[in-house]
Amino acid sequence: MYTQNELFFPITAIPAVRQLGNAEWQALVERLMTLADCHEEVIAFTWTMAKLNGCLSCETDSYRAMRGCASCSIQTLRRCRETEHDLIQLYHECLAEVRQFCSEHPAYAVMVERANSGQSALSTD
Repeated sequence: MYTQNELFFPITAIPAVRQLGNAEWQALVERLMTLADCHEEVIAFTWTMAKLNGCLSCETDSYRAMRGCASCSIQTLRRCRETEHDLIQLYHECLAEVRQFCSEHPAYAVMVERANSGQSALSTD
């Protein structure tokens, strides 16, 4: 009866939202699909989608939960009144929040981009 749902927007649903935006959005999603699950950008995107979808208020027996996270995300983005520029800006704000959290809680292992190298490194300082 119920689909398998996560507490928040799952990483496995990222490919489902790839075609729902402009070239910048699609490039972002395609980049995220190449990164590790623990990468700061992937975490920031899941946080962005959780905010947009209202994942914090989702109930297991709600209609949107029964439809599944990917379907909920697709519907949310199709109904979204923000511009695609606003969505990318929200993503960057969430990325800044993730980076701030990681700097304050160094025990969490999160992959971060090394400045000027484009290479990822696991940060556990």
